[in-house]
Amino acid sequence: MNSSINRTVEYLNGLLREFIALPNETECVEFKQNNTDPEQIGEYISALSNSAALSGKANAYLVWGVDDATHVIVGTNFSPSAEKKGNEELESWLLRLLSPKLHFHFYSLDIDEKQVVILEVVRATHNPVQFQGKEFIRVGSYKKQLKDYPDKERALWRIFDETPFEEIMALERVTDEEVLKLLDYPAYFDLLGLALPENLQSIISRLQDDDLIAPCDAGGWNITNLAAILFANQLTDFKNLKRKVLRVIVYKDSGRIEAIREYEEKKGYACGFKRIVDLINDLLPRNEVIKAFRKG
Repeated sequence: MNSSINRTVEYLNGLLREFIALPNETECVEFKQNNTDPEQIGEYISALSNSAALSGKANAYLVWGVDDATHVIVGTNFSPSAEKKGNEELESWLLRLLSPKLHFHFYSLDIDEKQVVILEVVRATHNPVQFQGKEFIRVGSYKKQLKDYPDKERALWRIFDETPFEEIMALERVTDEEVLKLLDYPAYFDLLGLALPENLQSIISRLQDDDLIAPCDAGGWNITNLAAILFANQLTDFKNLKRKVLRVIVYKDSGRIEAIREYEEKKGYACGFKRIVDLINDLLPRNEVIKAFRKG
């Protein structure tokens, strides 16, 4: 989940309006009403994540409470936080059986006194996402095993091989103001030796010219991994990158068993680099050199 620009009710309502306006379900959007079978949800997470990669999307979605034929909001009884598989909470169980581990999040909202649940799933990045050892894909509006569609499997691997990490979208559909909130744009201009533009549109235009952001088909901007990893104000704002936060760990001795201090630099690598270097210099031992001179 995005922590700094968390999915607001307005954002989720706008997302839902986009979904129900679609003529049909897509490879990246699936509608359900009350299907709460954990195995099915896990398979859909795999299928949606892999399909998002094939479609060049940052996320894919499973929506409960919308009729899949008419796209009318009918509501759902599904409550993700209350669901369990055995004695294990649903989210924990799903995450444990996904490989590789990936970020997904359930959002609940009320529309005309009807509950809707939106599951947001991030795209696969380096290899197909498996659930219980099996890889799934969306074929039109259907969930299928990836192994049965070798053309799609080859296309997916080509995407993993050909799409540089830097060009993958870290966050989709953000406003001009949110771009400036999420990215340390003054550091970007400073490091390039450029004067900081006086108006928002000039800043946005420059970020776009350097492929740090790109226009989103649904409106607003997509922020690339390149922008986030280098200039994020908080890397934890980008769910796919929060594990890439820089860490400095001070150990008691060279055995690296007992840590006595740990420091995290949550800013992007470019704008946080100096602080990390300064910290390391402060932690390094200082050897005092004493020179003695004999007279006479």
